Amino acid sequence: MEAIAKVKNLRGSARKARLMIDIIRGKSVTDAQKILLFSKKRVATDIAKLLNSAIANATNKEGSVDIEDMYINKIYADDGPIMKRHRPRAQGRATVIRRRTCHITLQIKDKQEDSSGSES
Repeated sequence: MEAIAKVKNLRGSARKARLMIDIIRGKSVTDAQKILLFSKKRVATDIAKLLNSAIANATNKEGSVDIEDMYINKIYADDGPIMKRHRPRAQGRATVIRRRTCHITLQIKDKQEDSSGSES
C-alpha cells in the first residue's frame, strides 16, 4: 500500500525545505510526525500537514491502514515559480526581491508490502 501527497507553490525556498526533508527521509511515519512536531523550522508545520494528507490518502484508498507499519519512501522538494518584487535603493536604483516557492512531493509505503514485493 502506498499513498502520495503533493503541495505546490509553498512559500519558502526549496533549499530550506530540504533541510527538514533530509531529516525525515526513510523514517517511520510516527517518528517523522514526532520530529516535525518538535522542530523549530517554519516549513516543518507545512510538511507535517503534507504527511497527514498522505496518511488520509492511504486510509481513503485502502480503508483502514496501520500507521505504525508505514514509512516515508520518497520525499523531495523542487523549485517553484519565483515572484519578483522591486525595492527602491539609493541614487534612484532598484533591486529585485525574489520571493521563492517550492513544490514538495511525499510518498509513504507499507513495510510488509515492501518486504513481500522483493521476493518475487
